[in-house]
Amino acid sequence: MKIKVLVIDDSALIRSLLTEIINSQRDMEVVGAAPDPLVARDMIKQLNPDVLTLDVEMPKMDGLDFLEKLMRLRPMPVVMVSTLTERGSEITMRALELGAVDFVTKPKMSITEGMLEYTDLITDKIRAASQAKVATLSRHPVVASGSSEPAKLRNPMISSEKLLIIGASTGGTEAIKSFLLKMPSDCPGILITQHMPAGFTKSFANRLDSLCQISVKEAQGGERVLPGHAFIAPGDKHLLLARSGANYVTELSDAPPVNRHKPSVDVLFDSAAELAGKNAIGVILTGMGKDGAAGMARMRDAGAYNFAQNEESCVVYGMPKEAVAQGGVDEVAHLEELPKLVLNYLIANSSRALRV
Repeated sequence: MKIKVLVIDDSALIRSLLTEIINSQRDMEVVGAAPDPLVARDMIKQLNPDVLTLDVEMPKMDGLDFLEKLMRLRPMPVVMVSTLTERGSEITMRALELGAVDFVTKPKMSITEGMLEYTDLITDKIRAASQAKVATLSRHPVVASGSSEPAKLRNPMISSEKLLIIGASTGGTEAIKSFLLKMPSDCPGILITQHMPAGFTKSFANRLDSLCQISVKEAQGGERVLPGHAFIAPGDKHLLLARSGANYVTELSDAPPVNRHKPSVDVLFDSAAELAGKNAIGVILTGMGKDGAAGMARMRDAGAYNFAQNEESCVVYGMPKEAVAQGGVDEVAHLEELPKLVLNYLIANSSRALRV
């Protein structure tokens, strides 16, 4: 059974490009192409597609308005098609919050230039979206506020010695937000690799920084990894843990993609295994594929304690499933429970250290 895709974009060129790309695959087909959300609304009822590709900025009805209505009335997997601009990246972050599974940037090349690269990108995301679990959007989304600050750990032993190392892909932007919102201001330093293209990770980090009790920023390389600070891999570089004297610092690498990803979760996890050992706590969240599974196993072999998001709460249960299969995971839990379990582990582990 082929994946049925409905393309929604006001550009005839983009509709044609996406249709050609999708129809070149044996396992998917474009069942319709709409120039705006009003036409798309009727086509959804008639064609019952499995996945939508949705332009961000369109006439007659904004893509975000359409997405919000869709996720309340008829939730279904949506891949946003975004322009690579500052405004475009901020709108795309909002689309992910509203329930879009993932996004791609519009290609700058012509149909004949770089087709293979763009084909792999869009079709991989459509396949992931077709497997995604999509929830109905609440009319009253929870908004973080200062009054709900998580309890502080109040233990310098925890913050100075431990590190949290997080990896995610499809569905990961919201999973990471959910996790970080529950981190207290004195939590250990955090390094994060989320599969995301260049130009979007800064907006992602800024959005999280405005919501969380901790400081969140896109890694630049060379920053000290301090308690209460989280660093997100830039979209076109690998993020690694490094040392500068007695301090942990961030390091960026322009090495080739690993597992077809740059940034790669395996690259981050491998660096944590090598340099942090038992001081690292790994967390692998929702995502398609197996990036991070082998690195998490190496972290565990080096003494790290690792957590994985469970199938029920994942948008796509790929990366956590592979990590469990490869023996790198100590505990599996629902996304809502993971922050508490991680903090409890930190407290218990620190208490044992103090008793010794």
